[in-house]
Amino acid sequence: MKRMPRSWSLVVSGMLIAGAPAALASGAGAAPAPAGTRAAPGKTPDLKVLRRIPIGGEGGWDCLTMDAASHRLFVTHGTRVVVVDVATDSIRGEIPDTPGVHAVALAHDIGRGFTSNGRDSSVSVFDLATLAPVARIKLPARNPDIILYDPASGRVFTFNGGSATATAIDARADTVVGSIPLGGKPEFAVVDGAGLLFVNIEDSSAVVQLDTRSLKPMARWSLAPGEEPTGLALDAAHHRLFAACSNKKLIVMDSQNGRIVSDIPIGDGVDGAAFDARRGLVFTSNGEGSLSVIREETPDRFTPVQTVTTERGARTIAVDESTGMVYVVTADFGPAPAPTPDRPHPRPSIVPGTFRVLAIGS
Repeated sequence: MKRMPRSWSLVVSGMLIAGAPAALASGAGAAPAPAGTRAAPGKTPDLKVLRRIPIGGEGGWDCLTMDAASHRLFVTHGTRVVVVDVATDSIRGEIPDTPGVHAVALAHDIGRGFTSNGRDSSVSVFDLATLAPVARIKLPARNPDIILYDPASGRVFTFNGGSATATAIDARADTVVGSIPLGGKPEFAVVDGAGLLFVNIEDSSAVVQLDTRSLKPMARWSLAPGEEPTGLALDAAHHRLFAACSNKKLIVMDSQNGRIVSDIPIGDGVDGAAFDARRGLVFTSNGEGSLSVIREETPDRFTPVQTVTTERGARTIAVDESTGMVYVVTADFGPAPAPTPDRPHPRPSIVPGTFRVLAIGS
């Protein structure tokens, strides 16, 4: 994912996925469906920004990761990860010394978390319960961006924007076990829980399918008419990938054969995508200041149902399926610095102390 801010015309779950009691499908106060099931069909929710949780500090940000079991939202912010208790709208702690951190992966089965640190090409390992550091892994690649944990293989994968590769790490041993060339710049990735991994390739507008055990690429599929994909989400039960593309399209792809199922308009400046399996809703977070909401009517039919007004720069996303809450982050922006030959389109400045989480629900 791209660290914020960036030019909104170009365009952070991963692991992007605990919040106030609001239910999207059946109305506030409805009990969530059991894990792995779809809630009963109901009226499309009327979503809006319900709360703003101040984080403050300085610097840019990237991806969000939701840990619904503990009501914690992991927010990457410059050189640290801020851990927010979304049940109380308070900061529970932080993971320091993560320079240029892009994303967080959670491995609940071994009680560990992992961060991708783009500035020094490393992965920080921390205890999931206490947030205490456990280890640091130096990568044989440059600028790790998205990071995710695959329980089927017991491996953590980083996707390295500076090397056009993925790195596989043994999550228990904290050792690098392999490197996979991707043939282009990776963006977001997802796993299906059964040993397959899918990653967007931004500069060639494609999806690569990998086997997480053999570390071999299995297929490469074009996302056309989508261009420059960023966010990626998955409906594993119905084998549907949701690729958010920079030309304002959400491409729905069959994850078994690469067939393009649907092409849906979304907002400008997209970076993140998320899927709420319990409510059958797909979301994209758009830097223009909007959240696109799309209902999965059937695995082959998708309907845009709402465009939620958020705030400029709110481009990365996490969803809490237990409550139906959606989270994005942004800050206030000042003027951009003067252009230079090296930076003809400089990013706008960030106003210190204004970084915040936006909690979206019905």
